[in-house]
Amino acid sequence: MSPGPPPILVVEHVAWEGPHRIDDALAALPLLRVAMPDVGSSAPVSETARAAALPPPGEVSGAVFMGGPMSVHDTDRFPTLATEIGWMAEALDREVPVLGVCLGAQLLARALGADVRPAPAPEIGWGSVDVLDPDDPVVGPLAPATEVLHWHGEVFDLPATATPLARSAATAVQAFRAGRSAWGLLFHAEGDARLVERWLAEPSMAAEAEQALGPGHAGLLREGALRAERDLVARSTRGFEAFADHCRAHGGR
Repeated sequence: MSPGPPPILVVEHVAWEGPHRIDDALAALPLLRVAMPDVGSSAPVSETARAAALPPPGEVSGAVFMGGPMSVHDTDRFPTLATEIGWMAEALDREVPVLGVCLGAQLLARALGADVRPAPAPEIGWGSVDVLDPDDPVVGPLAPATEVLHWHGEVFDLPATATPLARSAATAVQAFRAGRSAWGLLFHAEGDARLVERWLAEPSMAAEAEQALGPGHAGLLREGALRAERDLVARSTRGFEAFADHCRAHGGR
């Protein structure tokens, strides 16, 4: 019996920012979930543990890097962020499929040499993104525009070698593609009503939302989910399945 395909690496930085609906597209493929060891623990993390946190890029079919409240510049507090940036750079060289969401997209942009910096104001809540390349397999299904969930306080320039895929009224670079197999999405295409409730139940996320949206933050987020969820789920599912196909093809080499 021949061995199965290599797993898809799924990297989580905090417990409440998992892949959510992206998991559905990857369900038929083996997954390797990694919670980065710096995060959520006050205990010192050894260099050996950091080095062992991520398998070599050549041993996976693809990788998904999710969000988190930290900045890509917080490498003194969370040294594994630097490990992730280096891992992504090697994965890009090997054309390993990579999907970065929110912080994951910021790490991918940094791995490509782009500047990542605080936004003029946090972009939190439901709002439209305009898609710039309707033929892109991952972001193209959202064309010409789709209302999505935003939740970020930092933005990035378009990496020099990347193709812009989406923008919003507040943020010029909402998504990009690097090469043929790496995507960075600053917004949360995986968002839906269940994810909104999960995040509102997390005190730090609820506090961020209230600061950005005011005392009616919970109602605004729930109303946005009811309004946008059906269309977003139908469109984004196609993109996530296209990414899974890229991973499947890469793993079958």
